Amino acid sequence: MKKPEDAFGLGNVSRRDFGLSIAGLGIASALGKTSPSLAQSPGEEKGPQKGSSGPECDLLIKGGTVIDPSQNLHAKLDVAVKEGKILEVSRDFPEDRAVNVLSAKDKIVTPGLVDLLAHLFEGVSVSAPYGGADFNCLAKGTTTAVDEGSAGYSMIAGFRKYIINTSSTRVYSLLNIGVTGTIVNDGSMANLGFVNPQLTAKAAIENKPAVVGIFVRLGEGAAVTKEVEFEGLKRALEAAKIAGLPLVVHFFEQFTPMPSILKVMRKGDVLTHMCNRDRGILDANGKILPEVREARQRGVLFDSGHSAVHFNFETADKILQQDFLPDTISSCIVSRHAFKPNEGSPDLPTILSQFLLLGLSLDKVIELSTVRPAGVFDYGLELGTLRPGRVADISIFEVGNGDFSFSDYLGQKRTGRQKLFPAAVIHSGRAQEIMDLHP
Repeated sequence: MKKPEDAFGLGNVSRRDFGLSIAGLGIASALGKTSPSLAQSPGEEKGPQKGSSGPECDLLIKGGTVIDPSQNLHAKLDVAVKEGKILEVSRDFPEDRAVNVLSAKDKIVTPGLVDLLAHLFEGVSVSAPYGGADFNCLAKGTTTAVDEGSAGYSMIAGFRKYIINTSSTRVYSLLNIGVTGTIVNDGSMANLGFVNPQLTAKAAIENKPAVVGIFVRLGEGAAVTKEVEFEGLKRALEAAKIAGLPLVVHFFEQFTPMPSILKVMRKGDVLTHMCNRDRGILDANGKILPEVREARQRGVLFDSGHSAVHFNFETADKILQQDFLPDTISSCIVSRHAFKPNEGSPDLPTILSQFLLLGLSLDKVIELSTVRPAGVFDYGLELGTLRPGRVADISIFEVGNGDFSFSDYLGQKRTGRQKLFPAAVIHSGRAQEIMDLHP
């Protein structure tokens, strides 16, 4: 049997760092089967068979406050799991009908978080944080994550072999229009001879459903001129059209004006890093650009894409005050924090806590990190929900109350009164070890 630190790929991290284990929460053993393949879709599961002998579920999560925006649920309920799928969400499910019971008293129970954008090609991408997907995602309550263009068409096979196939986290990929992906951040589109929409689309099609979208990076030195940058954007859009996939556009200090970017984007395409301070979705007076509102009406989606370097409190304030909420909240987790060189950027629960500080409700931040990102891409199965018959991805959190400090990429600090702390995670019906993140 693997040690917890081996299972999460942590190498020399000591076992004492895993202070809060599933066993300590009341589960006798890890449950269920291994994660389903990306191509596997769940069927509907029948309810308990009355009159049958023996337990009717493998795992019962008892007494937590279930928050599932996909079903408009916010109540004290039990969640029963059988054979890797949700069996039932109800009140007072009998404990004697379960093989194992996990108490979630005084905690919240949500669908497994879905991180729309993260850097996960550890050891290859300069942006990927130490510890890989399982350390930075699954151990924090994120059961599904989409890599933000670490691989171009020449590298997607390696990403599948070394990241997707070896991670317990359910990992997908956005395919970078730049052939080198994010091996280097600068110059990925400087030579348009290596920005090939046909080869990118071919690789995307051949690697579905592991590849769920096409990615283009605007700004931050990816191109050398405005003309080259815009041509790269057009080629990324061409690849997305050929492959029948959404386009995800990253921007930061780009050459191309925002109205020109949004004009070519389609329904279902995603603009990320919407809370950047520079050359973003606000005009010089801090008002939402009219082209931004028009794009949303057309169905273009706007993602927070936090990261350590793409979130500004003042920008977020102005956007939210104009009632322009993100469609999704993602971590864009990277290898280092902008102002803490020895620390990684915030994980997704910490970012959700930051949006609580900004005035969003608990139900809203759960919605924007579960059912909403689950609907952006075709993952090959239905995620972000606790509906019976769906894959049993479940996260359990404590809501800490106190004084918690949060920073943006300019080093500005604010104090929040609540913070989400991962307590347990169930992935495809299987209980996982999880780190104790309390300070």
